[in-house]
Amino acid sequence: MAKQVTAKLKREGKNFEMLVDLDEALKVREGKGNVSSAVITNTIFYNIKSGEVASSSDLQKAFGTQDFFIISEKIIKAGEMEIPAEYLKKEREQKYKQVIDFLSKNAADANGRPFTPDRILRALEEAKVNIQNKPIDSQISEIIEQLQRILPIKLEIKRIKVTIPAQHTGRAYGVINSFKEKEEWLSNGDLHVILKIPSGLLMDFYDKLNGVTHGSALAEEIREGKR
Repeated sequence: MAKQVTAKLKREGKNFEMLVDLDEALKVREGKGNVSSAVITNTIFYNIKSGEVASSSDLQKAFGTQDFFIISEKIIKAGEMEIPAEYLKKEREQKYKQVIDFLSKNAADANGRPFTPDRILRALEEAKVNIQNKPIDSQISEIIEQLQRILPIKLEIKRIKVTIPAQHTGRAYGVINSFKEKEEWLSNGDLHVILKIPSGLLMDFYDKLNGVTHGSALAEEIREGKR
């Protein structure tokens, strides 16, 4: 059953509200969903509880358009949503599970022995690790640093040399930024970077990089003794 919540945004001194499906609206925020699946009604309100419908002139003034779906997307992405506590709890548990699954497969102690999922969970709790609602690859280094106060845990890290053509650097920067060790902008606008990436994230990283560069980025693993 869809979880209906209110999405709201204040613009030009007025409040604009609409009813949305929480799961679908969160997908829209992440750039993965469809606005038409997220909206539950086809009306923008000043106040949903009172049923006061926003005027076309106010919508035009605040959003520069009267197109319902364009306005809806702006409200969902830039506005606030009432997210129930039980939903936040479930979301947190899912994130914990993803981190535990990843670390149990890719992390080891000083002797190369893996940790059990139960031991990783206890360490996460003991270290009071704050797992954020964002992709694991963008926070795994920070998580490992916090866990190392409790466990002698480490990941196998690969150093990768990547050259990104100038026309794709804007979109690719978000993919590489969390792994960046060193960067150099070349005279032709290309971007040359050295990245440090956990081995378990390499395939996903290459998929994302190829997706935003249409396969035009050049990548090479840096072996020991090479620079």
